[in-house]
Amino acid sequence: MSIVQKLIDAQDNQDLKAYNEVLSEDYYWLRHSTGEKVPRDELSKWLISPDAPKTESSRIIYENDEIGVAHYFISFKDGSRQAVLVVYIIKDGKIIRSETGATSMPKK
Repeated sequence: MSIVQKLIDAQDNQDLKAYNEVLSEDYYWLRHSTGEKVPRDELSKWLISPDAPKTESSRIIYENDEIGVAHYFISFKDGSRQAVLVVYIIKDGKIIRSETGATSMPKK
């Protein structure tokens, strides 16, 4: 199974152990909207929580040993939605960084 699919499954199942197994300890998510680097522990608290956004229609566009690219639709508690393109940087079998681009979508 691909490393990106393992991450998607961990998020969908809110499985913190599986989530942390695919992300390196020094992993960070680069938020393009603010330039902020969000570390693994902070991100996992948000993504593996009751307030976590819901991921819909996940699909992996491309993946090899160095990079993964995926597309998601994300729904938030307030009803807002985004289409998200994610690039995952992979090293030694773990994701070390991700960067996202998001487009707001109409509420359902």
